[in-house]
Amino acid sequence: MPPTDRIRDHAGQGATTVAAHRARRRLRADRARQLADLLRRQILTEAFPDTTLPHEDALATDYGASRNTVREALDLLRAEGLVARQPGVGTVVVARKYAHGLDRLMGLAETLHEHGRITNEVRTTAAVRAPAPVAERLHVAPGTDVLYIERLRRLNGIPLSLDLTYLPLDIGTPLLGADLENTDVFRLLESVTGRPLGHAEITLEAITADAHCSAVLEAPRGTAVLMLERLTHLADGRPVDLEFIRFRGDRIAMSGLLHRTR
Repeated sequence: MPPTDRIRDHAGQGATTVAAHRARRRLRADRARQLADLLRRQILTEAFPDTTLPHEDALATDYGASRNTVREALDLLRAEGLVARQPGVGTVVVARKYAHGLDRLMGLAETLHEHGRITNEVRTTAAVRAPAPVAERLHVAPGTDVLYIERLRRLNGIPLSLDLTYLPLDIGTPLLGADLENTDVFRLLESVTGRPLGHAEITLEAITADAHCSAVLEAPRGTAVLMLERLTHLADGRPVDLEFIRFRGDRIAMSGLLHRTR
């Protein structure tokens, strides 16, 4: 075989080896993400008996994965701030996510009551001229004043969400004398109006936290937060509460029960 052919043949074998190695790494990375998803769910549902995860060898056996795959999966969870490695102990859960249901219309204190006490730091209450999109959604005339409330909500003292709320002035004004620090707005709305809430339209998306949001929620600047936009109506259909709620994504998990209908 001529020297040039031998060089080409050797180069081709090398390229094949590199491609195969990259393919194996991609496959392991894919499996690590799959395993991280399963472990994250186990942590969320408190499936492990304590805050310490099983040993890497046990996880590899339980999930049919290689030890390298298990290590990569745990690295992903560590990067999320969900777990940490403690010398002499192993991998432990250092953060907790709380399940926030999306299949019932409830306030945050009602949703998370079993996990502790929700408190509200009322940062702003003011009558403001409704921006056009707010006026349209609350069915008030353009240029009408509405009540704006900004609250930092904590669970057992830990920052959980930043809530920006707009309410029609005739309904919102009576709330100013209410206990906004310890009572869900939903309960106050039903008390003030004497009517039950009916339904809400929601949109959930991930956004990048701005400097103000990061500082208030004590989250790293530029981190992703869950934005829940919710327009709540009374049982008679009147829209009364437009909220933009920014949740710390590392402390909340949205869940619900969905039915398929024809």
